[in-house]
Amino acid sequence: MTTWDERFRTGAYPSELDPSPVLREYVDEPTTGRALDVACGTGRNAIFLAKQGCEVDALDQSVEGLRITRQNAAERGVGDRINLIQADATQFEYPENRYDVVTISFFRTLDRLSDLKDALKPGGLLFYQHHLRSEPPAEVGPSTDRYRFRSNELLRACLDLTILYYEESSEQREGKLSATVEIVARKSHGGTQSYPETHWTTTDDQQIR
Repeated sequence: MTTWDERFRTGAYPSELDPSPVLREYVDEPTTGRALDVACGTGRNAIFLAKQGCEVDALDQSVEGLRITRQNAAERGVGDRINLIQADATQFEYPENRYDVVTISFFRTLDRLSDLKDALKPGGLLFYQHHLRSEPPAEVGPSTDRYRFRSNELLRACLDLTILYYEESSEQREGKLSATVEIVARKSHGGTQSYPETHWTTTDDQQIR
């Protein structure tokens, strides 16, 4: 049993099934597309996308995590729309031009990001959220900065896409500091794009929206 199998088995990894509100905002209408959820964990992104109508490939190295994903999907009536893939996301051969949506939550894989972009169909959406380095140091997430993104690192890595949303933020979660980044970007080319309606807000956080 791997370390991640043990974390999933004992409940040490968060098991909430609500997706990020940002992902929910940008995939807010029923769709018949195909999606890939990288490092799916217990299936929160995969299940949300399946409930929206997507056929979802849910990829994770942990057999236990996939078992929980299968159970959660069945309980929510979308088990038939989720294809479980047991594989290492850093080694997997991603197919080109296959997916309308690719999601990645709390898994650092910038060295495979170009392959994940290639896996998107033209016009497809990338959603990525992960932990950030911060001052004072964040207490939620990886124990060292090695597996956290630097400020703007993810933004720079996605500048070949059309950035629809980018935010770096921090919050207190159960008395611990959490620092995260979220990005939504479209695989598109040219200077004229379509954008979802949104509202400008002013905060102390770094934000492009």
